[in-house]
Amino acid sequence: MFKYLIIEITSAIIGFIAFAVIIRYLWKQGHFHTVFKQKWLYAPIVLLVIAFLAGFIANKTYPPDFAMPAFMHSHAPGGLPPSIPFAKIIDFFRYKNRFEKIFDIGANPNSVPKKPQASDADGIVRISLTAQEVISEISPGIYFNYWTYNKQVPGPMLRVREGDTVELALTNDPSSLHDHNIDLHAVTGPGGGASLTHVSPGETKTFRWKALAPGLYVYHCAMPNVSTHNSHGQYGMILVDPKEGFAKVEKEFYLMQGELYTMGQLGKKGLVIFDSDALLLGHPNYVTFNGRIETTPRMQAKVGDKVRMYVGNGGVNLISSFHVIGEIFDTVYPNASIGGALEHNTQATAVLPGGTSIVEFTLNVPGKYLLVDHALARMNKGAWAVLEVTGDENTDIFRKVDHAAMHDNTH
Repeated sequence: MFKYLIIEITSAIIGFIAFAVIIRYLWKQGHFHTVFKQKWLYAPIVLLVIAFLAGFIANKTYPPDFAMPAFMHSHAPGGLPPSIPFAKIIDFFRYKNRFEKIFDIGANPNSVPKKPQASDADGIVRISLTAQEVISEISPGIYFNYWTYNKQVPGPMLRVREGDTVELALTNDPSSLHDHNIDLHAVTGPGGGASLTHVSPGETKTFRWKALAPGLYVYHCAMPNVSTHNSHGQYGMILVDPKEGFAKVEKEFYLMQGELYTMGQLGKKGLVIFDSDALLLGHPNYVTFNGRIETTPRMQAKVGDKVRMYVGNGGVNLISSFHVIGEIFDTVYPNASIGGALEHNTQATAVLPGGTSIVEFTLNVPGKYLLVDHALARMNKGAWAVLEVTGDENTDIFRKVDHAAMHDNTH
């Protein structure tokens, strides 16, 4: 229990004595150039260096594995720090050419399954996912090593029905450097399936579970260090429809907020490296909807459409205040609770890290609507997307006032 304290005290005493001997000699000699001519002085100099290093190490403590940054520690289960083992960093640069380059990492927000996945003849719903580490752009010219499900962030939206028996097979692509697994918040059982799906590169594992409760749930990688895997983009959502289903709407969209922790300034070009110190401090360089900063709008709807948005937060640190500028949510399912109390006529909804929400609203006016986390400084880091709405103007609800015309009519 006291070994690090003993090392610190001992190194401090030895270092002080060695330093005092060197200073005393220099004081008596009055000049520096004779120091290295006195071989007996090598001993206190070496002791001083050893004492400094021993004190530094004792103060920082060793990590379970040599990693970058060095000496980082964690009190998470298993003690594995969020830093990446140095050997894996070397392997990344050795094998960087084998990582698939993805043109667009961002999951298509329109890719919402229209209905729950059908079961096979034996009554089992079978789902397959692949964990794969790839390289793609956060924004044009800014590249990051994403860890994904099915080569997109977030992973694909899954959809089953309350009461379904589901069999999920997880494969870890052979090109991956790290082990992966999956924890689905919709699963009742230890680890949400994580312990049953621990896959090394090239492996596949399968487990079976029953969808007991309807709702919108996050899934994510739960390999230690969990926060490291999630902040590389390894998360998604699964919708468990209630037995009676949902009311019909014209448009459904799939959105997840996430955080990317990178070294260097915001906007630094080239390959940006994961920053575990920033992760622990909760200071992401980028906050995104669907994995990257939007360049062109990907969501379209028409005046009169009723819209349902499935919104999640991959985390790992920030609470999202989800808001659509220029709209009021007709209905909000807080925490995506199905069967719980609904909220109506709401301006924003909190989406917790690892949590979800469902919002519904009807479009009355055409134009471009900005989707944001209303902690608005995060817009500067990429937390925004656009919904384009086409159709006829509705001047009873929204129009410009022409002051010149009003002035003419009064004369």
